[in-house]
Amino acid sequence: MNTAPPHQQAALLRRYQHRIHRVPRNLVVQPTGFCNLDCTYCYLPDRDDKTPMPTAVAEAVARSASELVGGHHRKPLGLIWHAGEPLALGRRRFTELLQPFEELRRKGLLEHAVQTNATLIDDEWCDLLTEYGFRVGVSIDGPKDLTLRRTDRRGRPAFDRIMRGVERLQHRGVPFSLIAVVSRENITHPDRLLDFLAALRPVSIGLNIEESEGVNTERHPPTREQAIEFWLKVLAWSRRQPGGTAPVRELERLGRYLRMSRTQRADRAHLSRVDPLPTIARNGDVFLLSPELAGITAPTYNDFRAGNVLEQPISAILREAHRLSYVGEFLTGLEECESTCEFFDYCRGSQAGNRYFEHQTFAVAETDYCRVTEQAPVLALADTVRKERTT
Repeated sequence: MNTAPPHQQAALLRRYQHRIHRVPRNLVVQPTGFCNLDCTYCYLPDRDDKTPMPTAVAEAVARSASELVGGHHRKPLGLIWHAGEPLALGRRRFTELLQPFEELRRKGLLEHAVQTNATLIDDEWCDLLTEYGFRVGVSIDGPKDLTLRRTDRRGRPAFDRIMRGVERLQHRGVPFSLIAVVSRENITHPDRLLDFLAALRPVSIGLNIEESEGVNTERHPPTREQAIEFWLKVLAWSRRQPGGTAPVRELERLGRYLRMSRTQRADRAHLSRVDPLPTIARNGDVFLLSPELAGITAPTYNDFRAGNVLEQPISAILREAHRLSYVGEFLTGLEECESTCEFFDYCRGSQAGNRYFEHQTFAVAETDYCRVTEQAPVLALADTVRKERTT
């Protein structure tokens, strides 16, 4: 916790309010650290721990959520069930955790989302996801030979089980998006990857370039040059697709930015403030700015704990967030980005977690994540436009 004099605290609060949204758009809930898979690039430190979130924690999160949405005319608060494999809790336990949020959901003030590996999805899970209005995200890295890094606890490929879950969602008419991790193994096959993903008829496609984060520190993510070539091919693939093909999330974001730039939206900075993204671990501990910080041991930063929802509401935790040393460092990093990086107007400073995992501090500007996920698509688009103008 920052213990600077009052005038410095006041200045820090002003910096925080300038950069960070006062009310979060989303809450991330980690009901269990356990995952039934053991993917080679997984960053989670607690994926062997089967301890579930107690109902009391869910009730406390629901009280906080009610306070956050009270009196605000805005989109529903997103409640993202994440971490290990949320469905590994089982339907009974998962349903118990959903009950405290029902009043908010039925009033249209809250919307559930879940990120799943789909291996456990059957008709009963489809019924539950439909009943509670879930937005569903499925993680799959492409066709079978490009998904070999997604394995179960015995090292067996999980592709066939993932596909059975996807087929259940399709059969039952449950909309879903797809997220693929793009690593050195599949970054040279964008057309095959995207053809496969699009054929599954998702709502959208997300492409996450592999990152060094959490306990995933031994592998080598793709380089900026590989990423630029990848995004060039993704752009070309997207332009060849007929109407109705699932959009690529990163290209949609780039398109929104270009449209906003053309219209010179005066409120662009306001719209681009960083979501504090409170993440609630199964024991009620709250982490800010990056879900990947949850469960990480870092004594210098008090393991990134901002508080506990059983002891104080999330609104109170956010009111004091500017006092956290890692939040203060992150603000310094954002300011450095704005003053030194030509891409800042697009990415608005990128991700907090990547700063720490790559540099063990948040007070830095450019990261590998910036280079491959934020800068590379922009450079690929610029290169595409330049080539078209000269032909």
